[in-house]
Amino acid sequence: MSRHVFLPAVDKGQFFCFPDSIGHYHLNPNHMVDRQTGELTMFNFHLVSSGKGYAEVDGRVYPLHAGDVFLYFPGQAQRYYSSEEEPWEVYWIHFYGTLVSEYFIDRGFAHFPLYTLRQWESLQQLFEILLNETKESGGLESARISMLTYGLLAEFVLYAEPLGVRRGNNATERIMELLPLIQEAAQEPFELDNWAKKAGMSTSYFCRNFRKVTQRTPMEFVTLCRLRLAKQMLLEAKEKSVSVIAESCGYPSSSYFIKRFREHEGITPTEYRNLYI
Repeated sequence: MSRHVFLPAVDKGQFFCFPDSIGHYHLNPNHMVDRQTGELTMFNFHLVSSGKGYAEVDGRVYPLHAGDVFLYFPGQAQRYYSSEEEPWEVYWIHFYGTLVSEYFIDRGFAHFPLYTLRQWESLQQLFEILLNETKESGGLESARISMLTYGLLAEFVLYAEPLGVRRGNNATERIMELLPLIQEAAQEPFELDNWAKKAGMSTSYFCRNFRKVTQRTPMEFVTLCRLRLAKQMLLEAKEKSVSVIAESCGYPSSSYFIKRFREHEGITPTEYRNLYI
């Protein structure tokens, strides 16, 4: 059984992201794709919702089960297929848009195409909503379709972990438990040794596993948390100066804060604030 919708093309600069096609395959043991480098010029995103399949990456075969996802960037070689004994059910979308590559790269989703999700059922629901919307509107409700597509991708980014990291890995579990605590304390001086001790690991082992889980170093993660807080304060606490906000976010030196902010956002804190005033 299969469902799929192909949408009219829109100007790639009109929306952040927009689907070229979206579909759902169920009980198709012959489902197999083998694309050469450069063959598909848009993003390819699949969610496995039941059954079993396989993806080949750098000569290695990875089994995929319910909750596993693969995300290929435009132009990447792709080889994946369903199990004949346990045919998979997959939801898929091919999409394009402005700054999408930067969006994924900035969040660490460019190094490896295979992921798993703890809360994949909500992603499946978003696929169903998007499928129904595209069918009912005939692809004409472009703004809503783009919004739903972004919601689907944001859900993936929020819950995805590199495939093979989480399952049966107690070190990963401990780091996952610490992430919200690190985020809450991001404005405080970051003491790597103390966080490693809380995880029950040596500093080097903590750093290796932290990178596996988040695709970032601990300090890179803390920096993103600090800058996220800074952006919120710049807009919500307009009476506070940049230097006060810098100190509140863990940067005693306002010049260093401005430098880090510009590196990540491409503009200064003051310029960022002025965009929304």
